Amino acid sequence: MATTPTQIHFSQDSLLTLAFDASDDFTQLAGYCERLVENLVECHSLPERLALCSRLTAMLTLLQPALAKPIPRRLIESLTVDDIPETSPCFEPETELLCDYCLTLAQLLSGRAFLPEMEQSLNGLLFELVCYFSDELRTPRFVRTATGVKLIDEVRGTR
Repeated sequence: MATTPTQIHFSQDSLLTLAFDASDDFTQLAGYCERLVENLVECHSLPERLALCSRLTAMLTLLQPALAKPIPRRLIESLTVDDIPETSPCFEPETELLCDYCLTLAQLLSGRAFLPEMEQSLNGLLFELVCYFSDELRTPRFVRTATGVKLIDEVRGTR
């Protein structure tokens, strides 16, 4: 049976003061990012939204270089399962939301700035992407087989 990462609930204040650095593994940072974006979407105070967004940016910046590195041995067990999961993380917004996200990003990129009414769409897109990204980083990558632990993608390719 795979080890499932424990869901830790943070208050908005604790997220803003949470200490994190390069010693945190990518699964921890992904979980923190998810909690930050959840709070960001629910937040109505501009200064708090800016602070949450700043923390999210710092965590994603710290997380990015770790993605190119091999998975640390200490995390292999937590990313290993006995059976291949039937589902994988996916990004499937409703068509109206997807259109809104595309339109907002196109307008943002063409104008190099965003209007206040675009903020809700951008927050929604950021939420969807960070949650998908976090799920993707924490999804099992390995499966135990009769011949040892193998990459799930390798096993799927042989079936």
